[in-house]
Amino acid sequence: MTTKNKAHPITILMAEDDPDDRLLVKEAFQESRVANSICFVENGVELLDYLRRQGKFKYSEHFPAPDLILLDLNMPCKDGREALEEIKADQHLRHIPVVVLTTSKTEEDILRSYDIGAAGFITKPVTFEALVKVVQGLQEYWVQIVRLPSKQSGKTRNDRA
Repeated sequence: MTTKNKAHPITILMAEDDPDDRLLVKEAFQESRVANSICFVENGVELLDYLRRQGKFKYSEHFPAPDLILLDLNMPCKDGREALEEIKADQHLRHIPVVVLTTSKTEEDILRSYDIGAAGFITKPVTFEALVKVVQGLQEYWVQIVRLPSKQSGKTRNDRA
């Protein structure tokens, strides 16, 4: 799948503690021919450090600001629920859409995620082929259909199709 928006590809940041899941997602993006960059952090603490340009993420030229966050719920140090709450409580971060991508199927996790500001909730598929379809759906919706705010001053990007 190719992107209609080649002038301004989006940056996706994924918070995922499992190295195998990170690899599978990276391969699913490659298989889907998604032209947008994807960066990874391993837990909620790293996610917030990345977003706030702290610690090892201090230099923004190496760590582009994300347009979309994919968030696992069950991570060490700070789980996805806590990280999502902090993101949505921060006036400088709350505009970034966060899509939960997790193994959880519980109604409690789904409701709580939406209550605290998730833009979507996806249960991780069990096959690689299904993961590729999820990535293609994310690409179509978040890159080709939805208008996201620009990284400067929260303005919307005018070049979205």
